[in-house]
Amino acid sequence: MAVIEISGKQIELDADGHLKNLSDWNEDIAKALAQEEGIPELTDRHWLVINYMRQEFQKNNDAPSIRKLTKESGVDTKELYQLFPKGPAKKAAKIAGLPKPKGCI
Repeated sequence: MAVIEISGKQIELDADGHLKNLSDWNEDIAKALAQEEGIPELTDRHWLVINYMRQEFQKNNDAPSIRKLTKESGVDTKELYQLFPKGPAKKAAKIAGLPKPKGCI
């Protein structure tokens, strides 16, 4: 299990590199995680996906799949891959402070 430091705070990560404690998440943590994932700035479209994922997780205790993301978030597949390259559901979940979605490899 890894530990990273963000804004002077020690943050524990699980084996997949996602936050171990969901309560550690805040917007500053999201911005730092995004930079680690090669996303220099979170736009309004990124936040739309991140906030949708967090709401779905609160309802269902699981991050939504990419299929559900594209059907219900208002962001199509092509844009999702532009916003979160190379695995948008997993990457967006990580930035949103959520565990890796069950359907992700």
